[in-house]
Amino acid sequence: MSSPAAAASQFQIQIEPSGRSFTVSPTETLLAAGIAQGINLPYGCKDGACGSCKCKMVSGSVTHGPHQSKALSDEEEVQGFVLPCCATATSDLVLESRQVTAEGALPIKKMPTRITLMEKKSPDVMRLLLQMPANELFAYHAGQYIEFLLRDGLRRSYSMASAPHLIAQGLELHIRHMPGGKFTDQVFGSMKERDILRIEGPYGSFYLREAENKPMVLLASGTGFAPIKALIEEMQFKGIPRPATLYWGGRRPHDLYMDDWVKTKLTEMPNLRYVPVVSDALPEDSWTGRTGFVHQAVLQDVPDLSGHQVYACGAPIVVESAQRDYVRAGLPIDEFYADAFTSEADKLPA
Repeated sequence: MSSPAAAASQFQIQIEPSGRSFTVSPTETLLAAGIAQGINLPYGCKDGACGSCKCKMVSGSVTHGPHQSKALSDEEEVQGFVLPCCATATSDLVLESRQVTAEGALPIKKMPTRITLMEKKSPDVMRLLLQMPANELFAYHAGQYIEFLLRDGLRRSYSMASAPHLIAQGLELHIRHMPGGKFTDQVFGSMKERDILRIEGPYGSFYLREAENKPMVLLASGTGFAPIKALIEEMQFKGIPRPATLYWGGRRPHDLYMDDWVKTKLTEMPNLRYVPVVSDALPEDSWTGRTGFVHQAVLQDVPDLSGHQVYACGAPIVVESAQRDYVRAGLPIDEFYADAFTSEADKLPA
C-alpha cells in the first residue's frame, strides 16, 4: 500500500476526448509514462525533434526539457500546446489528443535478432531481414518501428517494412546510409549476415486506422516507403477495399528503390494507384514521369482533401509541409497520420 507521500508524488493525466488516464511522476516525461501504462499517445522520434506528439493542454502545467523549435515553438507553448516526449508534469493535467484510441498498446520487448539477409537496393539503401527468436512472440502494428540497442547505450530507430503476418519470413528494414553515421556506417561497412543485433519495440503510433471507405493518400519520401510498404501488405492481407494512392518521392529514380515491387502490387490490388515523383533527375536518368516535390503532386491531383485520410512518412520537411498544405486543402487535422524520419543530426537543438 502506497504512503500519502508516495501518492503525492504522482500526478493524474487525463486524455480527452478518449477519457483515458494515467499517472506520472515529476521526473518522467508524459510520453514515457503513457507508453509504460499502455496509453496509445501519438509519437514519433521521442526526442523533441519531430512534433508528432504535440497536443493541447486544457488545464494544468508542465515543464519542457530541450526540444527543437520546429517541434514546438515559443508561440505554440504560450497558446497551451505541449510536447509530451520532453514535458514533465508539475500538476494534474488534462490534455486533448484526438489520436488516442481505446486500443491498448502492444507489449514492448527487448530481444536478440540475427541478420539473415543484407540486400543493397540502391547505392545508399540496404534491405535487412532479421530472424526473430523462435520462442518469443513479437507483436506489432504495420507502420510501427523498432530501436536497435547499440553497445554504448545509444539507440537507432527504424520502421518495419513488412506486415506482421510475414514475420516468419523475417522482420524487414530499409536502412539509408548516412555517411559518418555510427550505425549506418556499420551496416554499409563491417556488418554481415548472421550477425546478432539487439532490438526493442514496437514503438510508434503510425498504423492503419479504420475509416469506412475513405480514400487514402500514402505519401512517402525516400526510405519513408518502408512503413508504407508494411501498410500496403496489411491492406492486401486483410482484404481492405479502400482506394489508396501511393505518392513516392525521391531525388533521382534510383531513390525509388522498390519501384518494381510496387508495380507488382498494382496488378494484385485493383484499388491501389501509384504516382512516383522525382525532384532532381539528371539527363542520364531519362526520367519521363512526374517531377517536383512529392507532397505537391498530391495537391495537383486532389486539390480538395476534405474526404481523405493521409499517411505520410519520410523527411521531416516533407511531412511538415504536407501537414500544413493538406490542412489548408481541407484535410481534417485528425486524419493526418505521420512518421517523420529524424536522423541524429535532426535531433540536435535548433
